[in-house]
Amino acid sequence: MGKVIAVCISKEKGTQKYRIPEGEFIEEWGLRDDAHAGKWHRQVSLLSYDKIQEFRARGAEVEDGAFGENLVVEGFDFANLPVGTRFRCNDVVLEMTQIGKKCHQGCAIFQKMGDCIMPREGVFAEVVKGGHIKVGDEVEKLPLDENRPFTAAVITLSDKGSRGEREDKSGPEAVSLAEEAGYIVKESLLLPDEKEALEAMKEILAKDLEE
Repeated sequence: MGKVIAVCISKEKGTQKYRIPEGEFIEEWGLRDDAHAGKWHRQVSLLSYDKIQEFRARGAEVEDGAFGENLVVEGFDFANLPVGTRFRCNDVVLEMTQIGKKCHQGCAIFQKMGDCIMPREGVFAEVVKGGHIKVGDEVEKLPLDENRPFTAAVITLSDKGSRGEREDKSGPEAVSLAEEAGYIVKESLLLPDEKEALEAMKEILAKDLEE
């Protein structure tokens, strides 16, 4: 059992999140009024309070929300839990969809500390069931469904397609085939046929799809 230490929000992208006493989590959307909510797989971000405290013990002066997290939760080592893990807090059910996120080395925390814990300790989730979460609420990890479907990402490489000069039909066809096979397609991307773009996207998606 875990406990909510902070609920954080930012109404505009590129601005630091700040604490609020209570948040409304909307099914298949995210935290109401948060700039990062939407119809995608990173609706809510979570970070372990214990990992933040360890980072603070190294001399980091960071407030809740400084890493871009929506929920600071005590009692869970999120990064060591598999994608697909579900949590319940009051009526809210969250499902982990991604572990970690590539860090921008220009961020203030990295510049000062030479490190940032969000890329390896932060996780992302979708809102399976909505409701309200406030500071002090208990968080329960639900039993993992061993029969849950696999997740997949479809990446199509096409210079002309990415520039809008030609309609891409192979990507949608690949998505359709994956879904027919029982996969849940979390991401479908059309990228230019460039090694750098593909490598960057592979790094971002790698932990998103791991078990």
